[in-house]
Amino acid sequence: MHDATRRGTEILRDPAFAFFWSATTIRAFGGAVAGVAFQVLIVTVLDASPAEISVLAALSVVPYLFLGLIIGALMDRWRRQRTLIITTIGRALVLAAVPVLLLTGTLTFWTLAAVTLALGVLTLFADSAAQPLLPRIVPRTSLVAANARLGQSTTVAGTAGPALGGLLLRLIGPTWLFALDAVVNTIAAVLQARIRVDEPRPAPRETGSHIGRDIAEGMRFTYRHRTLRPLALSVHVWFLANSIVATTFGVFALRHLDLPDWAFGVALAAGGVGGFLGALIAPRVGAMLGAGRAILFGRALIVVPWLALALVPLSPTTSMAIVLPIVAAAQFVYCLAMGIEDTNDISYRQAVAPDEIQGRMNATIRTVNRVVFFFGALLTGVLMTLLDFAATLGIGAIVFAAAAVIVLFSPLRAARHEDATHV
Repeated sequence: MHDATRRGTEILRDPAFAFFWSATTIRAFGGAVAGVAFQVLIVTVLDASPAEISVLAALSVVPYLFLGLIIGALMDRWRRQRTLIITTIGRALVLAAVPVLLLTGTLTFWTLAAVTLALGVLTLFADSAAQPLLPRIVPRTSLVAANARLGQSTTVAGTAGPALGGLLLRLIGPTWLFALDAVVNTIAAVLQARIRVDEPRPAPRETGSHIGRDIAEGMRFTYRHRTLRPLALSVHVWFLANSIVATTFGVFALRHLDLPDWAFGVALAAGGVGGFLGALIAPRVGAMLGAGRAILFGRALIVVPWLALALVPLSPTTSMAIVLPIVAAAQFVYCLAMGIEDTNDISYRQAVAPDEIQGRMNATIRTVNRVVFFFGALLTGVLMTLLDFAATLGIGAIVFAAAAVIVLFSPLRAARHEDATHV
């Protein structure tokens, strides 16, 4: 049996990773289910205006913009497992407050905004702790298999979770749905507490060392590293492209192509299948091609669906028998490419960075990604106004191609996972 396949089947036999994976999976399902309930509260219970809806959407991104680098630096000073447990408990408490607000009639736009902001900060802490903790839980040679398993479960949660949330919303209503998600996070915290991990106390900081200096050190490491620099730059450009296509696709499909809701749902479900398959084959692709070429393959493949949607002449008068297969196939290939490249991208950077700078390296890349996505989404509004939807998708495809070109003409192209574990 191929080594990558064998490691993939064996990784869940590791008790520490099994607890980590289980906690991550149920949290992902809980978050997807609660996301449906949040939308119902915003639109139907609060009858929020478009401006209020945009404010709530922005509040989920704000913590990354203002706290991402600081929290990343703290993750190289604090115990990551302890941080993960505390923030998961914090999420459970905040989610449990929503049923109380509903039952007492005190849920308003501002209380929901406070809940949204609190959940955003806690999620940022949890994600910032989980990513650098994983290389402590599994050997660095098993990171690709571990991230593939996490990617698979996250994709399934993102695909099936909203449907499950809609069903539960109809059966038990939003009040008990939020209570259920609070219970789910409590169970996740218990599972996280059972992880056996060797996590020594971080080394004492040098005299005069402050958080700003730590952040700068993390940024220097990331952007001066021979292979991490092109990886980071490529993924920043990728996020710009993704902000363009993600912002445009829904409007393109529902307004320009006039897809009915059921057809749009079928297309998104095809994307879920593609993402799961991509994460499933990612370890084998990484072992066959090497980390750099696997990332390059994913970056290049993702150009295809968006270029196709930009160039194929589709309109509301085009037969559904033609439109739906093309749109569904585009979503399938898009998510397939993401599943392949994400697993290899994250695994390589986790393997190549020393433990003492993992938090800052990940936070540097993640924070810049969020900033790029934020401004890219604003730019997309201008592009859709000045151009048509298909042309905007075409621009997104060109930017995706630029992300692939960065990898193609850099040392990252020849990087292999097994080499990273010895850096």
